[in-house]
Parts: sequence; structure tokens; C-alpha cells
Amino acid sequence: MRSGFIMLDTIKRFFENKLAQEVAVEQALGLNKTDLACAALLIEVMNSDHELDERETEEFLKVLQDSLKVSDEDLDQLIELAQTQSQQATSLYEFTRLINDSYNYEQKVLLIENMWRIAFSDEHLDKYEDHLIRKISELIYVAHSDFIRSKLKVHSRSS
Repeated sequence: MRSGFIMLDTIKRFFENKLAQEVAVEQALGLNKTDLACAALLIEVMNSDHELDERETEEFLKVLQDSLKVSDEDLDQLIELAQTQSQQATSLYEFTRLINDSYNYEQKVLLIENMWRIAFSDEHLDKYEDHLIRKISELIYVAHSDFIRSKLKVHSRSS
């Protein structure tokens, strides 16, 4: 019975240390959990078509710099942290809940627009990208008309 308590204590310390490291990185980058959630969702869009294109990566970096005002030297750290968050997430709800709690409607629409920027950056909109952005849009309560408007706006710029 004693070994069970030791195991639980070890697991608890592991997660406390992991959380402390993530908080330290967030503070060093001047970001919060919502910013990381946005970055993780953008990574989800990039990965949704199972083909990572260099143009998508470039657009992702531009979006991070434009919307989160991340410096060049902090980008790698942010990407690494967002990828970790994305891989460890069990559902989109973890990210969309943070966005719903923190973002106003205009910020949510801008997030959807940024997702379209990444999806259209390789000049091919994959059905999985479209589906994921639609699902996220619904989860963060963006009206369908704004979802379509942002899609058309980004598509017309990329054509």
C-alpha cells in the first residue's frame, strides 16, 4: 500500500514541475494560456491535412508575429510550447474554453481569419482544414455568416 502513495506523489511532483516550467516560459515570453491555446489551434489547422507545407509554416510564423506580437527570438520557444500543448490535448474544448473565457467576438473572428490564412497559404484548401476551422468556429460561437465572410476575405487575398 505504501508504494501506491509513493507512486502518486511522484506523479504529482512530475505534473507540478511541468506546470511550473510552462508558467516560467509563458512569463518569459509575455504570453498567457489563451495565446498558447490560439497557437495550438493554429498548429492543429496546419496538421489537419497531414501534409506540412513550407508555405503553411511561413504563414503560421507571420500570424504569430502579427497577432501575438512575438519577437523573432521567442518564436521557437512559443512554437515548441504550443506543439506540446497541441499534442497533449485530449480535445479542442481545452483550447476553445480558454478562448471563450478571454476573447471578445472580434478577437474570435480574427482567430478564424488567421486559421484561414494558414489553410489557404499552400494554395489548396483541404476538406480536413475546412472541417476543423468550421468546428472551431462553432465551438467559439462565431456566427456562420462571419465564418464564411472571413473565409472569402482571406481566399480573395490569396488568389
